[in-house]
Amino acid sequence: MKTNTLLLVVALLATACESQLDLSPVTNLTNATYYKTADDAKAALGACYNAIGNLDPNLDITTTDDAIPFLTGDANRPLLWRYDITPANSFVSLYSPAYRGINRSNIVIDRLPGIAMDETLKKRYIAEAKFLRALHYFNLVRLYGDVPLVTKETTSLEGLEIPRSPVNDIYALIETDLKEAESVLPVTYPASESGRATQGAAKGMLAKLYLWRAGATAGSPFWTQAAAKAKEVIDQGVYSLYDNYADAFALTARGGKENIFEVQYLTDVRGHSIGRGFGVRAALIYPSGGAGIARVSASLFNAYSANDKRKPVTFITSYVYNGVTTNLSITDPDPTKAVSFQKLWDKTAKTNGGEGTSVPILRYSDVLLMQAEALNEVNNGPNAEAYAAINKVRIRAGLTALTGLNYQQFKEAVLLERRLELTFENNRRFDLIRTGKLVEAVKADNTFNRNPVIKPFHVLLPIPQVDMDANPSLVQNPGY
Repeated sequence: MKTNTLLLVVALLATACESQLDLSPVTNLTNATYYKTADDAKAALGACYNAIGNLDPNLDITTTDDAIPFLTGDANRPLLWRYDITPANSFVSLYSPAYRGINRSNIVIDRLPGIAMDETLKKRYIAEAKFLRALHYFNLVRLYGDVPLVTKETTSLEGLEIPRSPVNDIYALIETDLKEAESVLPVTYPASESGRATQGAAKGMLAKLYLWRAGATAGSPFWTQAAAKAKEVIDQGVYSLYDNYADAFALTARGGKENIFEVQYLTDVRGHSIGRGFGVRAALIYPSGGAGIARVSASLFNAYSANDKRKPVTFITSYVYNGVTTNLSITDPDPTKAVSFQKLWDKTAKTNGGEGTSVPILRYSDVLLMQAEALNEVNNGPNAEAYAAINKVRIRAGLTALTGLNYQQFKEAVLLERRLELTFENNRRFDLIRTGKLVEAVKADNTFNRNPVIKPFHVLLPIPQVDMDANPSLVQNPGY
């Protein structure tokens, strides 16, 4: 899948009109005449990548302590931020898009065995589809808990009222899919195939799955598994950190050495609008002006030390337009004067929605920090390997190396490092949930009169109402 002909495009938001079925446009092609050739197989897999399981950063940053949505605009954002969340909130509607992607993967997994084509390529395509299916289910189980387990192609309107399966059944499928993908996927691809799932991506997502399953449980066997899988990625010798943090998000980083798995775009051809969307409201440095979806929280901004090289890469604190400098603030209530996110902003884009920077799903620094955290748990304190992993990330950021910490100090240091390194990459909410700190962190952030009504049940989102209505066999999560 050449990046200049087929890009990995993600649907960041669902719409209420989406159904449970993935219905294709009506053409002269049918299931009886399609899925016959190697080109059909390639196109079917391309559709899987088109529905890749990425998440809207708005959900991650506004349901944690990282950002404040502006109180003008879509009313669902401040409701989400204050944890006045109902199943009708548009920003919890990530359920249907995930099942659309799952159905596309199921089509590849079910249909490709019957296609006469190169067997090695066929196995690789199926492995890629399993990786993508696992990614969708991993998002679903972390967001909603128990969800319907669907492993076969949806071919009719019959039998769609599927009840929720226990999370352990979902975890089992994710692990199986990733392990099967890991055994087949190549370590690398030619540059023209950049963006496909690799063996390292499967190993890295397994490490993340085990970290999630370990949760806050001391002595869990999943810590050992997480550490082992992270080490396998590191030992491949394929990935490394860029010398400069900014280079990890540059246009030139597409398919680069730090991006283990990413959503790729092409500037002003098939782009995104994340930089402008989360940029400075009304600032004309963006095409059509910045949307200003959310502002950076003081909690996040002040967590960076003054000499942390990641801070100016992550945030925009001033800008110049027509020779006039506008300084931005963490505390000024004026939305046009708010410090904003710029980490994924493509400054070369000329069109609204034309940004070509890749959206990371798994970076090498994430794997290093997972290894450091898991080793600390396995050994009841950091060993030399754990220090080496976290210090690679810190030294790249211009910080001093850590040393002499006990178990608890190192645990807290890793969680902080993950926040600073991976902010705006859909990790903060999941990190707070798995460590049992979501409620505590949200309650501690009361800037701009947040007054959150968060409760323990909010670690799960509600099943979207449109999906509850479509499937009477679904039972809503407690509290909603």
